Amino acid sequence: MTTSRTPAVGPDDEPSARTSPVTMRDVAQAAGVSVATVSHVVNDKPGARIGDAARDRVKQAIEELGYRPNALAQTLVKGNSKFIGLVADAIATTPFAGRIIQGAQDEAWKNGYVLLVANTDGNEGAEEEAISMMLEHKVRGILYSTWYHREASVPVALAETDAVLVDCFSDSAALPAVVPDERQGGRTATELLLTAGHKRVAFINTTTPSPAQAGRLAGYRDALAHAGAPFDESLVIDASPDQEGGYSAAAEVFAQGATAVFCHNDRVAMGFYDAARERNLRIPDDIAVVGFDDQEVISAHLRPPLTTVALPHYELGVAGVRTLLGLDSPTQVPRQLIACPPVPRRSVGAPADA
Repeated sequence: MTTSRTPAVGPDDEPSARTSPVTMRDVAQAAGVSVATVSHVVNDKPGARIGDAARDRVKQAIEELGYRPNALAQTLVKGNSKFIGLVADAIATTPFAGRIIQGAQDEAWKNGYVLLVANTDGNEGAEEEAISMMLEHKVRGILYSTWYHREASVPVALAETDAVLVDCFSDSAALPAVVPDERQGGRTATELLLTAGHKRVAFINTTTPSPAQAGRLAGYRDALAHAGAPFDESLVIDASPDQEGGYSAAAEVFAQGATAVFCHNDRVAMGFYDAARERNLRIPDDIAVVGFDDQEVISAHLRPPLTTVALPHYELGVAGVRTLLGLDSPTQVPRQLIACPPVPRRSVGAPADA
């Protein structure tokens, strides 16, 4: 039985149809050195005694043959890799929170790292497996993220590497966290209405206990106090955080004589728009509306387009990577607060009697 080997490509030859990858042994034969010498050059091993001529021959052979080092093998030699892990419960499939991944990916790439993303759908077994595989690949660290801002139960395995919580926090785990500044966001939303001249501003809040529920209410009260406006408990209406909740809460908003309303999120605002339209009320002429989240599929396409406050998902991803790599030293411990910026559109105007 005869065997054949695809010949190496010569300077005047067409590229060969080689099907097997180039190995260190191929490079060693081409350079006239040992496989160990090639390994030392590829892995830039400190203290390796290799002459300049031999090192140059190895590098030339690598270039000519198109040798690609095994990334996992290099990781095992050097003890780390150019990967950053991101483990998420559902953010890759939510309509706007996938921006966390985009921000983390852009910042990782900018600093010479590649982001490995595992979307676990909240499955504990899948989460453990994903973290285990990332640890085996010796990632630089892991970002652990949830699709909405909340306290999270942190997997024990995160203690085996550097880790940062993104859009979540843990009071029991000693891990840095980057989260949206809900209180500042609530203050900003209310100020948009107060600055336009409204004195009776309602707030439709959620019935679901969360950092958003407490933080946005605190921000609403801060803005009123700063403007010298009294806090009226009757103007805070609790509702489910969806379109139906906004529609149902509208009757109480109108009954209280509010000229403006801050809605817990854009879906609530969408329901409020429906109720206003049924009453032949015009936004913002008859009542001004501000939302929260900047869920663009809603806010930018309502009529008129909705003024809102954005959740800084992209910035959370960026801040998570920068904190993990030590590029930023958080001034707020244990939670770094990321500002929620206003997104002005056309749903805010001066009150009719101004």
